[in-house]
Amino acid sequence: MKLVIAGIVQDRPYFEKYVEPHLGSDVNYIGSVGPEERDKVLGNAYALLHPIYFSEPFGLSIVEAMACGTPVLAFNRGSMPEIIQDGLNGFIVASVEEMADQVKNVANISREICRQTVEQRFTQEIMVKAYIDVYKEILK
Repeated sequence: MKLVIAGIVQDRPYFEKYVEPHLGSDVNYIGSVGPEERDKVLGNAYALLHPIYFSEPFGLSIVEAMACGTPVLAFNRGSMPEIIQDGLNGFIVASVEEMADQVKNVANISREICRQTVEQRFTQEIMVKAYIDVYKEILK
């Protein structure tokens, strides 16, 4: 299976030393992609692998992938357990090895359910209402 890596290189020396040597016909780095290309890349992807090593407060790329119907595999860090329903729209994993092992189970994830997750929980209207509700609660 081909691996496509997208995104901004924030640490050029690290990328050149640890990533670039592995690029080739099966591993392709396409750089940062804009909205139109991103939708195409994510929509045609088998899955989004999100191996973050920090506690991300919200995973916009996770929601963007699911909006395209693409299942997500991510480490159990930060907001990932709040966004990904393990086994329903993706998988929460503890290691790179577990992530690689779970790729075979992506076929059991409904792309329609991934899209429905976003429609039910992360539309602009839903998110704005949730933020306003939080602000109102804080102001009480």
